[in-house]
Amino acid sequence: MGLNNALSIASTGLSAVQYAMSVSSQNTANASTAGYIAEQPTVMASASGSGVIIAGTRLTVNTQVQSALYAQNSDVSYENTKQNSLSIISSLQGSTSSDPGASGTLSDLLGNVRSSLLSLSSSISSSAAQSTVVSSSNNLVQMLNGLSSGIQQQRQNAQDGVVSSVQDINTNLTTIGALSSKIMTLKTAGKDTADLENQRFTALNSLANDINISWKVSSNGDMSISTADGLALPTRMAPPSGQGVVSNNFPLMTSNAAVSVSSWYPGQGNKNALPGIMLNGVDITQSLKGGSVGANIELRDNILPVMQAQSDSFAYSLASRFQAQGMPLFTDSSGYVPNADQTNLPPQGSLGFAQSIRVSAQYQMTPSLLGADMTGGVLKNVLSNTFGSSLASAPSEGLGASGALRTGYSGQNDIIGLATALTSDQAAQAADASSNLSLAKTTQTSLASQFSSTSGVSVDKEMANVVALQNAYSANAKVISAVQTMFTSLLSAIGG
Repeated sequence: MGLNNALSIASTGLSAVQYAMSVSSQNTANASTAGYIAEQPTVMASASGSGVIIAGTRLTVNTQVQSALYAQNSDVSYENTKQNSLSIISSLQGSTSSDPGASGTLSDLLGNVRSSLLSLSSSISSSAAQSTVVSSSNNLVQMLNGLSSGIQQQRQNAQDGVVSSVQDINTNLTTIGALSSKIMTLKTAGKDTADLENQRFTALNSLANDINISWKVSSNGDMSISTADGLALPTRMAPPSGQGVVSNNFPLMTSNAAVSVSSWYPGQGNKNALPGIMLNGVDITQSLKGGSVGANIELRDNILPVMQAQSDSFAYSLASRFQAQGMPLFTDSSGYVPNADQTNLPPQGSLGFAQSIRVSAQYQMTPSLLGADMTGGVLKNVLSNTFGSSLASAPSEGLGASGALRTGYSGQNDIIGLATALTSDQAAQAADASSNLSLAKTTQTSLASQFSSTSGVSVDKEMANVVALQNAYSANAKVISAVQTMFTSLLSAIGG
């Protein structure tokens, strides 16, 4: 081997070592970056045999594990969004207590009203007993008001969450599109694209937290993305004429909205219709499953409206059953017991009645009215009938602004049983959300571990690589030094 060949081999070896060390350094710096995939340097012998050439950097990705992990990330985001919302509803339903009637649940507070009425029946002229009935009734309606208002607040939060997530989706899709364009250009020129591919996967991982997606990378480096049901999501478009940026509404569009008990999706042209998520003028809301978007849509349009319908049905049953026995103790803010229609606001209907139900002003101002009609047996009838199960069933279907909702349990029950059914159903949904989130996180942890071992960065491995590369660098440097010494000696001999 000639000195020139030896010098060429050692020089290209030094360049290869420097390149490999830079890749290892980048891997180590990004070891804790979510979604980062370890990069691997590729070096091969030159065709002429005069050293090595740098063949580019590739990602050490296990695509099957990566796909499963991103799908699980979407599931965790979905369950976490639901659990966060429903846990707030659960906190409004009272707390566990060993003292019966003191836990603050709807059925316990209603039981307190019954107990105060029983006490009143034994001392009908007692002003203290009369005031206790009014006080316990106020506690009941305040709890129902708070629960209903909390449900509506969570619906509003869900709507706001949809808008926020759509903005994130647009950001990630346009980021992926811009990176894909750069990757295709570099691939055409035969240049390294690993860093850009890693940035693109980071954006893709973020996108998966918002919706459940699938993706495909073509041979030219472009990436196509679709929803779980196969709807293609565009990643780039030509900017508007004379501008250099893509609209913030690309590719998905939605809008802010104030959510009320009269709001529903799709609303079919109703003035209270909630906005969908549009793509090129087409409503694709139902195609966006999983992730934070899927959860917020489910909360806004299904879970929370049913909870509101349950509360309204109970409020109507409470007021109408008292009124039927001659004691209109519970009314709306105008002093009326609304009609049974569950699709209209009070007084024409009882939509949203749980938010406006009050203890009647006449009993608030004159508690003695509670004992005024003893000859008619009003109080006795309230205790035996209102709290019994002989009255008309509570509305259990045809509920909500759309008229399409159901409580999910029978309305043929006594009033305390209805309160218990409502609380139990809503608490069960919160418990299920918590359990599902725990299971989803366990699966996510397992997949993340697999992904880390096959595609992630091992700091220990990178440190070992650095040591080996340092030794290789030293060896190549010694060869270059030796060749330089030989050249010097040769030149000296020739010159002498």
